Amino acid sequence: MHDKITKLLLFGLLTLWLPCSLSAAPDARQIMQQVNDRDDGDNSSADLTMTLIDRSGNQRQRRIRSFNKDKGEDRQRIMFFLAPADVKDTGFLTYDYDDPEQDDDQWLYLPALSKSKRIASSDKSGAFMGSDFNYSDMTRRNLNAYDFRLLKEDEVRGRKAWLIEALPKDREEMEETGYKKSLVFVDQESFVVVRAVHWTLDGDRLKYQDVPGLERIDGIWTITHMSMTTKKGKSTLHQTELDFQNTRYNQALSAEMFSVRRLEKGL
Repeated sequence: MHDKITKLLLFGLLTLWLPCSLSAAPDARQIMQQVNDRDDGDNSSADLTMTLIDRSGNQRQRRIRSFNKDKGEDRQRIMFFLAPADVKDTGFLTYDYDDPEQDDDQWLYLPALSKSKRIASSDKSGAFMGSDFNYSDMTRRNLNAYDFRLLKEDEVRGRKAWLIEALPKDREEMEETGYKKSLVFVDQESFVVVRAVHWTLDGDRLKYQDVPGLERIDGIWTITHMSMTTKKGKSTLHQTELDFQNTRYNQALSAEMFSVRRLEKGL
């Protein structure tokens, strides 16, 4: 009788514990939502060094100043190229909308043409300023356009991470981003994507994204160094390194700063 009661108690405890355990398992879609919603600071500024490295190891550097502002749930970013001379005064403006039904707006100002060009959806899979980053990489993904699957827990540089597969639901999303599949590693503490592999739509190249530099600045998890490498098979075709310096939050940035007019006026 005693053994029977003990077994019943154990069974009861197990049935109580099991649903809690299952419900505690992370959901891939929820993880990606937290990636999008994480606190990335407001009214921030930073200096960037973009290094372009070709397949022979030759390097070109560009200096950029970037400003970011939250407008409600939307995010705005403006970037001004400072050097070298062939890209000086080029500007890039992004309106990253939280509403998944609203397409993000992007403009590129080219001083040689003395006017801004709006980046069409069909052009967002193109390379941003000759780098390995696409225009689509400069904004958040529309999560509703993807199927996500949690593959496993892993580690990146000794930190716990979730490995998630992201598959676009339709051809339109693939053509806009330039990717037909992605594997992303999400840091479990910061909810920053610290590593990713993207399969390009043409199928013959892979793009490897990495974030070896991540630290807290004013309590905000901040990327200080990241890279994107384009490979075909085992051969590296091109690589882009981004170094972020002098990142500052809570700066006095007016709404006028994030306008096409200011984009064309420059710093």
